Amino acid sequence: MRYLQPHSSVDELGKQIRMLVLDVDGVLTDGRLYFSEQGESLKVFNTLDGHGIKLLQQCGIEVVIISGRRSAALQLRAQNLGISRLQTGREDKWQALQELLENDNLSVDQIACMGDDLPDLTIMCNCALAITVPNAHQSLKHHAHLCTERPGGHGAVRELADWLLQSQNQYDDIIRHYTDRSC
Repeated sequence: MRYLQPHSSVDELGKQIRMLVLDVDGVLTDGRLYFSEQGESLKVFNTLDGHGIKLLQQCGIEVVIISGRRSAALQLRAQNLGISRLQTGREDKWQALQELLENDNLSVDQIACMGDDLPDLTIMCNCALAITVPNAHQSLKHHAHLCTERPGGHGAVRELADWLLQSQNQYDDIIRHYTDRSC
């Protein structure tokens, strides 16, 4: 993880996060779009990201997906990961997040957002912690607190999940859970 803002302030922000908002194309995928002969959009997801999402959920951090595209593959992946709050076909992602938060007690100080292109910028600029990926549009790097080492679609979300869990002192317990059973 590369810090794009001073370490100490970013580390403090990580301790407060209770919700992670994710973009899809370029974050959960590598940003390339595949279309079948029938016109179906195909997406490739990384299993490391999926397990990182499950770990965040187990530790009390809700994961939300807001995407500008609609995709049956994304709906299936979100369902498989237990993500109940999914907004697709939403170009105004900030408005979509505000609608999701209408009945929540969360404040923007408890929200992190991971994006890679301009439609993600409104959330990134209005939440507590903004994260991007190395293959993101350059303008996002000027507004982000952190940039993953891994590119979108190749474990970037897992890298962030591990960082968040470490910042909240939950990572060692997770590792212990797995090592106590196998080592």
